[in-house]
Amino acid sequence: MSNTVSAAVTSAEPAISLHGEKATALNDDGLPPDVAALFKEFSGAKYRKLMRKMDLHLIPIIAVLYLFAYLDRGNIGNARLAGLESDLGMEGDQYNVALTIFFVSYVIFEVPANMALKRLSPRVWIPSITIAWGIIMTLMGVVQNYRGLLATRFFLGVPESGIFPACAYYVTSWYTRHEAMYRTALFYATASLAGAFSGLLAYAITLMDGLAGLAGWQWIFLLEGLVTVVGGVVAIFTIYNGPDAVSWLTEEEKRYIKLKLAYDGNRAGMGTLEEGSKRKHTKAAFSDWQIYLSVVVYLGISVATYGLVFGLPTIVADLGYTARAAQLMTVPPYITACLLTIAVAHFSDKLKRRGFFIGGSLVVSIVGFIMAIVTSNNKELAGVTYAGCFLACCGFFPAFPGVISWLANNLAGPYKRAIGMSLQISLGNTGGIIGSNIYRAQDKPHYHLGYGISIGFLGSAFIAVIVMMVVLSAINKKRERYVTENGGPDGVVGKHGDWALTELGDRSPLFRYTL
Repeated sequence: MSNTVSAAVTSAEPAISLHGEKATALNDDGLPPDVAALFKEFSGAKYRKLMRKMDLHLIPIIAVLYLFAYLDRGNIGNARLAGLESDLGMEGDQYNVALTIFFVSYVIFEVPANMALKRLSPRVWIPSITIAWGIIMTLMGVVQNYRGLLATRFFLGVPESGIFPACAYYVTSWYTRHEAMYRTALFYATASLAGAFSGLLAYAITLMDGLAGLAGWQWIFLLEGLVTVVGGVVAIFTIYNGPDAVSWLTEEEKRYIKLKLAYDGNRAGMGTLEEGSKRKHTKAAFSDWQIYLSVVVYLGISVATYGLVFGLPTIVADLGYTARAAQLMTVPPYITACLLTIAVAHFSDKLKRRGFFIGGSLVVSIVGFIMAIVTSNNKELAGVTYAGCFLACCGFFPAFPGVISWLANNLAGPYKRAIGMSLQISLGNTGGIIGSNIYRAQDKPHYHLGYGISIGFLGSAFIAVIVMMVVLSAINKKRERYVTENGGPDGVVGKHGDWALTELGDRSPLFRYTL
């Protein structure tokens, strides 16, 4: 590990020999007096009031859209219990193939989707992809054979690939680094709610079985797809491209938000600027080591999450419960996971720490899967097996927004951040391909393979978190020494210039990585 730390610190330290620029007169906090005065004014009650206003206008719509996204990709698990396989003549591992093909397109189009977001703007892109996958979801309700199911599942992954990185980037374009995780968790928490709603909706919708000559599973796809289309239309009027594009903020509030973002991790107030060719920033993202280490964490969480999300209804049914009872029993784990996701994010933002909370969540999930695999052979311990799956959900769901926010915190510059986050999510979501195939029909009712693979990937993710914390801490300490040796922040700015330091982004000696 010591070699890894040394190499990472060396590569992360800039060798600066750039032109010097005159710095603006700063106060004791390193801010221009007018900016410091505005920041002081927006503190306490006034700051909290503005945050509540922003949260009310910005978060609900992306939370609802992400809820729809998770419902639409995961409701196939509920449709399976409602007769999907028998009606379409599916056998063997064809159900797993249908799960997997979604992630093929999802992974392929992830990075292009975020590049499109930067070109088209959130207000155009987010509603467009929502309406698109809602239409595809609706069409899934009228497929007549297995090939039709495969086609619609593949095309569903194309527009859905853009929603999570778009929502995550949307949050970082309004909130600072240490405000973002709580807001990311607010919309991501709906992913766990989706599991709860999916079970409840499926229970209710399957009562329509036979209505208008359609099976219960067809009604699940049709109704949930139509609701998504409506959500996309609403998003046209409730997604905004920035503070200047809204009427519900005062001019003073708009100025404060823009300056707050500009000075977040950049004492020159250039945090939202990113000059130079986009190729340069794309290359910087693709060559950043921390992205790939974060992918290991994301991948581990992704395998466990998608495996259990798709498999939980069947797992519970195989514990000896009826299909409809199993639908309802998937609700409590997801409701609890939703509440924990928000709570963990709140304390993570408050303490400005990421790795500790991610690692702790992973340990909880690992313990849950160990409980499940140890007791799965004993029918008398079915309740403990269910409790293990319950605990696993309560671990991996809170970890997800943490790993997304951690990387977003540590990538400076909007274009590099957008590309870096989409690269992380794209590579990490290959875990969906793996997770879709770990709870196989031939392994029922014990599912040792699925539980074991989940434990292995989560263990790897935990190790990656520890390595990340050690490496980033070492880099921060080395930068502290560099700044001290060069006369403090003012000395570094005087030596290299504000613009040169801004161009270095997260490689600047004044930038501190979030741990």
